[in-house]
Amino acid sequence: METSIQIEVRPTEIDVMGHVNNAKYLEYMEWSREDWYNRSQLPFDVFTDMNVGTVTVNININYRKEARLGEKLTIFTRPIKKGRTSYVLEHEIVNDQGERVADAEVTSVTIDLEKRKSVPLPADLARQFDVATKG
Repeated sequence: METSIQIEVRPTEIDVMGHVNNAKYLEYMEWSREDWYNRSQLPFDVFTDMNVGTVTVNININYRKEARLGEKLTIFTRPIKKGRTSYVLEHEIVNDQGERVADAEVTSVTIDLEKRKSVPLPADLARQFDVATKG
């Protein structure tokens, strides 16, 4: 399932170059990931009840076009790949003109919250990727 959120660039997100600071894009993507989990019926407390946590282990991001104060951006999130204990979500940020501002692949691993070791993906999470590859 693909989800999206919309944001408006705020003054606190601008750097000395007059555009969105690179680190803010990671926050935008994090907000969108949280929304994806919630819409997938996998909010934080569901993972906690299973004694499972998700840990981001790698982010590959491409900055393609600057975004400036007041611009409205849409952040899309979609599942693209799963492994035994890891999975990859793709993010795409576009402006109101439909131009790609940034995109990234974010790899996460599921862990046992007590042992702090990786564990296989819970079935409900893995199923999100099965649906994605069939559609």
